[in-house]
Amino acid sequence: MKSAYSFIQEAWKKPDVNLLRQRMIEWRKNPSVIKLERPTRLDRARNLGYKAKQGFLVARVKLKRGGRLRKQFKAGRKPRKMRRLEIINESYQLIAEKRANKKFHNFEVLNSYWVGKDGLHYWYEVILIDPDNPVIKNDKKLNWILKKKGRVYRGLTSSARKTRGLRGKGMGHEKMRPSKWANLLRKWKKAEKKGKTQRTLD
Repeated sequence: MKSAYSFIQEAWKKPDVNLLRQRMIEWRKNPSVIKLERPTRLDRARNLGYKAKQGFLVARVKLKRGGRLRKQFKAGRKPRKMRRLEIINESYQLIAEKRANKKFHNFEVLNSYWVGKDGLHYWYEVILIDPDNPVIKNDKKLNWILKKKGRVYRGLTSSARKTRGLRGKGMGHEKMRPSKWANLLRKWKKAEKKGKTQRTLD
């Protein structure tokens, strides 16, 4: 027998277009970061660690879509320096998490998920936890977050790890690329075996 969460999950795979359009019209009028009473996608929130208890907060973040390029320089640059490079090498989801944490700075970001997009905006919902709440402190499954201060700014959330290339898939790998420091140590050890004792970056 299917649970209620499985029905919610199936409904979000093929959402009602008219209902989504109606939601977008309302969401556009709201501020960039808004506190919610309950998650819009309850199944996804539960999968990512949300619980309906004290110390939890859900915020919906509105982001403008676009290439996020630098403004074109008027003058005073070499032609090769006039390129319009990207401002930041971060995903929209990670930016949404940072903005939510900036708004609710006493909380820590647990996770986030996508809820919608239109021609101008993306919307993400961010799950935050209050580390100073006694309910969170006494919960053995959640009190690990007390030691992870500023985890969204240090690139420790799931979306941040994906942006950094540290979230591998399959084959039992924990990350998609090797550690740069581990790679450097391996090169040094190889050089020392050949007789080159000096550690260089070659």
